[in-house]
Amino acid sequence: MANHLFVISAPSGAGKTTLVEALVRGDPRLRVSVSHTTRPRRRNEEDGVHYFFTAAEAFAKLRESGEFLEWACVFGHSYGTSRQAVTDALAGGQDVLLEIDWQGAAQVRQHWRNAVSIFVLPPSREALLGRLTKRAQDAPEVIATRTAQAVAEIAHCHEFDHVVVNDDFDTALAALRRIIAGVREGTTPVREDHAALLQQLLSP
Repeated sequence: MANHLFVISAPSGAGKTTLVEALVRGDPRLRVSVSHTTRPRRRNEEDGVHYFFTAAEAFAKLRESGEFLEWACVFGHSYGTSRQAVTDALAGGQDVLLEIDWQGAAQVRQHWRNAVSIFVLPPSREALLGRLTKRAQDAPEVIATRTAQAVAEIAHCHEFDHVVVNDDFDTALAALRRIIAGVREGTTPVREDHAALLQQLLSP
């Protein structure tokens, strides 16, 4: 049985991380690849669980030696996925899920043509701003920057194989599960059209 590489991307505030956590909890065949990052560790995060927190110099060495399947700089911090970790997990019989941004997803598609990419959208710009504000872990100017960046990221959702709207959590989770099940069975669902929502999210 062939194993699969999935990529899930979303703008900040779309609820991607919570969806991914629930997805993996209910699917023992699915493993999230832990990324390296130069971002400082937050209070509730564990090294090796949420990220491999890596000094900038060490990250640069890994990048220059070709250790990363993909890497990107986001909000001033670098993030990267270990090529060897992904290869080992797939060889070990697991499907692998990468929770990365659109820049990383573009790099993965270049190197891994069979990767299946999914973009998670918020149901509205108001919901996006509300979720970013509710986090209460970033300063107002950071939230404003993240909101502007989120809109720019959403413009890339057409590059992905599938789009899921996270309006109702259970519905969005079920949609992700259907996509993964379809890929495994060779009957991947058709990409849903969210043109009207995209127009609203991207309008000035």
